[in-house]
Amino acid sequence: MNCVRPTKCSKSSIWVVWILAVVLLLCAGIVYRIVAHHLRLVVGTTIELPVPLSAFPTEVDGWSGQDIPIPYNILRVAGNDDFLSRLYINQQTKEWANIYVAYSARPRTMLGHKPEVCYVGSGWVLDQTEPSRVVSVSGTTIPCLVHRFHKPAPDNEEIFVLNFYILNGQIISNDGGFSGVGWRTPNIAGNPARYVAQVQISSALENSVLLAARDMTDLILDFFPDKSGKVQAAERVFKTQILPAGKQ
Repeated sequence: MNCVRPTKCSKSSIWVVWILAVVLLLCAGIVYRIVAHHLRLVVGTTIELPVPLSAFPTEVDGWSGQDIPIPYNILRVAGNDDFLSRLYINQQTKEWANIYVAYSARPRTMLGHKPEVCYVGSGWVLDQTEPSRVVSVSGTTIPCLVHRFHKPAPDNEEIFVLNFYILNGQIISNDGGFSGVGWRTPNIAGNPARYVAQVQISSALENSVLLAARDMTDLILDFFPDKSGKVQAAERVFKTQILPAGKQ
């Protein structure tokens, strides 16, 4: 027999098991720290669109736009990868509309960011929310929600807010499409085509938000990956760069 004294052999085996257990725990701890560090880097890294939203035209079908700054504390809470905030005025009708577009390649961060939460938190009173549909210039049907808010005296203001989302190239009217557990995992691959974008158009007149949505949605959609992952705005930029002058 290899073990003349069984008790001594048993004690040796126990020590080996304990040593192996400690080594495995240490390895697991090291792996956990590496993975956790990597996830922190992934979560904290901005995922960029092929064409940034800042490149969105300031002149769109008779509308002229000017950027509106957003306070840093609001941007930090929103946690978006890119955004557009611009006031447009229609040169013919003199109507105005605020265009706010936010993009996040981590859809879970967009949950809760909706007019009935954000506007009410800023002192507005929600009067009504109605489902609506807008048909864009190209004929695309846009399901959306139109909210009406007011501020009590002494402000006595009223505002209409049209809101919808673009989820991986598909237009949806509310955040129910990305509220499931599957959308809360981090975008480890940094894929810009796994995303949600919020489109918010606001004005003092409901007709103004509907008109702006009709005129601008096609261009807004071009900045985001469609269902096949293609970004129309990027293709236009590419063609502009490679084609000689006069042949674009």
